Amino acid sequence: MDNQTDQKTAQKTTPKTTQKTTKEKLLDIVQENSKLTREEIATILDISPDTVKFHLANLKNEGRLQRVGGRKEGHWEVVS
Repeated sequence: MDNQTDQKTAQKTTPKTTQKTTKEKLLDIVQENSKLTREEIATILDISPDTVKFHLANLKNEGRLQRVGGRKEGHWEVVS
């Protein structure tokens, strides 16, 4: 096997334990301040508001996050 193949295999099998995923960071932020807007979360994480929307929807579908209240006056709650 050549060195390039070994590097690709190592990249695929190395566990991601040193960095939090975007979803984990998003959950941390929501726990700290549940009233932040998507735009504010996007600024904090340095990602687009659409990416925040995508992750919020996924977390909601996974049952890890729920929206309480309306669009303007509501807030997010992390589900344990």
